[in-house]
Amino acid sequence: MTELASSSRPLVASLDQVPVQDMALFLDLDGTLVEIAATPKAVVVPDDLVADLSAASKALGGALAIVSGRDLAEVDRLLAPLCLPAAGEHGAVIRLPNGKRDDVEAKVPDDWLAALFQLQQARPGVMIERKAHSVVAHFRNVPLEEELVRRTATEIVARDPEHFEILHGKMVIEILPRNVSKGHAVQRFMRFAPFRGRIPVFVGDDVTDEDGFEAAVEFGGVGLHVAESFGGQPQEVRRWLKRLAQG
Repeated sequence: MTELASSSRPLVASLDQVPVQDMALFLDLDGTLVEIAATPKAVVVPDDLVADLSAASKALGGALAIVSGRDLAEVDRLLAPLCLPAAGEHGAVIRLPNGKRDDVEAKVPDDWLAALFQLQQARPGVMIERKAHSVVAHFRNVPLEEELVRRTATEIVARDPEHFEILHGKMVIEILPRNVSKGHAVQRFMRFAPFRGRIPVFVGDDVTDEDGFEAAVEFGGVGLHVAESFGGQPQEVRRWLKRLAQG
């Protein structure tokens, strides 16, 4: 059985101590369920992932949610025809178990977007991904541009640091509204059935998932880091998910 690794001290020492019927499962997508690709649109969803997610959700009584940095529409496109409880843009958009949506009001200003798209044009390889409430600068294909991307994002956010902040991920920098986090998404889900009263398990691979780990621990659960608990391999997460679905 996979051992636990969390950003805070867990209240349970092994997943063996968390019966499936008592678990609330929160899953990151890129780098956790699917391998990271050169661009977000290049991600490949394994043939059996959707079926395994559906089966795992059924085994958990519906207490399974995707908590991703992706736009919620992109999550749904990748996992179609599934429409699971989910949080997009690190919790800026949350689809609750009853289907209702919680959206933050703040959106990245147009002039900030224009400045970032100018950077993309000036520095081939830098890719700007616009979302409903946030914007991401990818430099995976041009790592030497990291300093420039960071400096540009920092200068932009300095225009309104009260309402926006920078989130650093794997070869990406994201500008998003303050008080948005995967931890907030977990806390929101845990207020509603079928998540309420269960033991949360959050699986993620990036520093952007740390808030999710911490929220899970706050509710008496655990955070599993892909690097520490699954050898850094999303395929191992998928195998674990398949076993979970099968009981």
